[in-house]
Amino acid sequence: MNKRIILAMGTLLLVAGFAFAGGGNQTTPAAPPAAAPAVLNWNLAADPLTLDPGLNGASDGGDIISNTFEGLVRERSGEIFPGMAERWETSADGMTVTFYLRPTNKWSDGSPLTAKDFVYGWKRAIDPATASEYGWIWHYTNVVNAEAANAGEVSLDQVGIRAVDDYTFEVKLSAPTDYFVSLTAFYHFMPVKQSSVEAKADGAWAKDPALAVSNGPFKLTTYTIGGGLTLEKNVNYWNAAEAGLDIINVKFIDNAATAYTAYQTGELDFLNDVPPAEIPKLIAENPEFYIFPLLGTYYYNFNMDLPMFEDVRVRRALTLGIDRDRIVEVMASGQVAAAGFVPPGMPDHLGRDFFETAGNYGIPTDSSGVEEAKRLLAEAGYPNGQGFPEFVLMYNTSQGHQLVAELVQEMWKTNLGINTTLENQEWAVFQDTRKAGNYDVSRGGWLTDFLDPMGLLAIFVDGNAYNDPNYNNPEYNSALRRASTTFGASHFEALYEAQDILMTDLPIVPVYHYTDVMLSSPKVKGWDRSQLGGLDFSRASIQN
Repeated sequence: MNKRIILAMGTLLLVAGFAFAGGGNQTTPAAPPAAAPAVLNWNLAADPLTLDPGLNGASDGGDIISNTFEGLVRERSGEIFPGMAERWETSADGMTVTFYLRPTNKWSDGSPLTAKDFVYGWKRAIDPATASEYGWIWHYTNVVNAEAANAGEVSLDQVGIRAVDDYTFEVKLSAPTDYFVSLTAFYHFMPVKQSSVEAKADGAWAKDPALAVSNGPFKLTTYTIGGGLTLEKNVNYWNAAEAGLDIINVKFIDNAATAYTAYQTGELDFLNDVPPAEIPKLIAENPEFYIFPLLGTYYYNFNMDLPMFEDVRVRRALTLGIDRDRIVEVMASGQVAAAGFVPPGMPDHLGRDFFETAGNYGIPTDSSGVEEAKRLLAEAGYPNGQGFPEFVLMYNTSQGHQLVAELVQEMWKTNLGINTTLENQEWAVFQDTRKAGNYDVSRGGWLTDFLDPMGLLAIFVDGNAYNDPNYNNPEYNSALRRASTTFGASHFEALYEAQDILMTDLPIVPVYHYTDVMLSSPKVKGWDRSQLGGLDFSRASIQN
């Protein structure tokens, strides 16, 4: 049940049976008709690059993985619930966490799932040979030797995880870590079946229905490149009794208007995205439309390897040259204009909101910073933008991304005299292009993976696979290292310092803090979502 939305729950019971009486004889009652399968038609918008939990790094893949796999725990609406582990214990010194798995756990093929599967899955994700984009996250788990093993400095056998027996999974930490248990809900920490993984290289097994063995409420049964996929109920899931959907048909329609039309005609039951132009009307008139705050930030990356962006005055001018209030007004989905990187909703050690305490770093969210931006550009040798090279602003295909890019393009031209060209790429291509650094300025977006500001700020540490601007400041790196091994006041002092450095250097242009928008047919009941992002249909049902 989505705890921020009150959805009426009901039970529909169809009983068919009748008897005839005639001539003193009674016929045998007819068998009740077979119930029609409960089918959800859902548009994911994009074809995920991968469905392998250890390799995935995108929210679309994460949406599917959260429904086909399950970690030690599940997070719904900010609360942690038992998953594959029915309970867990943390030692008095905070250095050992022991998870007790359900003896009934099985893979979707019916084979037993044990603590050894978690050992394999975690070590595979850590292994540098796997080349996971999320290898960096092991530094922030504080699992003994995990970071060193990911760097190839020690053997995987020296990592502080072990299967005490088939149903006891033990983790040794190098420092007490308050958020550790919640972190294990994240898809990177899911178990994977060794025989499936080794059947096809580079995660291809996870898109092959013949090999895609999983342990969540659903399993993959069909996949078509660019078209869609089908999930079917996993009868071997430990909580299958609460899974009310039999089939989920997932479409990859990246045009929000096309998907919205399909929803209106009843072809789709659930949308992750809607055309921005429709949002004000949906908010005002449609009870099927939902908006949720999301712990993440929408931003643009400067390619820090390009000479045109070497001067911090240029980067700050471009940051000050946009009106964020205007952008969120046009988007009209409850987004919060961003002057920093950490979004609202993350308390520090004193219970203060990190977003509010950090301040705005002298970056107004309206247009009042334009005069300073002009002055900075002139000081950098580009009065009124004269002589500054035209560059390309790149984004992945989406009406929402296009709208923001067009607004920013117009603001930079009108306010600063700087010309840009817009370019869109399909999601899979865009991810590769951005990672390779083949861009001038590119769209970025990040949702935290755990309930701590470090889950956002850590991506700009040198060497992080998601450090798309290729930013490298030793003082910033040092602040994040201190934050990862300290707690309380020291931990948050290091995080505030890190964001101060980031917003002084400005390798990015923060635009707004995310919200989730969803359109759900009233017949879809019991769906939920993660506060960190990600849909959960594990207890959903269809009630016509």
